[in-house]
Amino acid sequence: MKKLTNRPARGFTLIEVMIVVAIVGILAAIAYPSYTEYVERARRNDAKAVLLEASQYMERRFTELRTYTGVTLPASLSSSPREGSAWYNLRLTAQSATSYVITAAPKTGWTPRRCESYTLSNTGDKGTTSTTETAADCWNK
Repeated sequence: MKKLTNRPARGFTLIEVMIVVAIVGILAAIAYPSYTEYVERARRNDAKAVLLEASQYMERRFTELRTYTGVTLPASLSSSPREGSAWYNLRLTAQSATSYVITAAPKTGWTPRRCESYTLSNTGDKGTTSTTETAADCWNK
């Protein structure tokens, strides 16, 4: 006759699983907003970097031609990031023989929570459209 032995049960109880799910939920609730803020900040910083590159391009063309008239941004400087899916579109919004303004605007369908579009002029004036922050705050964050 076979002897019955008391072996410890294997596995997890329902209460243990529920505690783990609750802990993961709390961590996700804390981490997800931080992650989305980080992603948005990275997109904004990349847009500002491409905007500065476009400004340098315009200055090089002005040195060669002695005018901004007729100068267009190359395709490589028309969106941010320069490779992959664009989150910002760059365009010359005001242009004359002696001045320009380049704007980096969010692509259609995406609206950043703050500091929506950025502008940069030939004099180095930095601007933004934001309802909550100043241009200096947006450019320095």
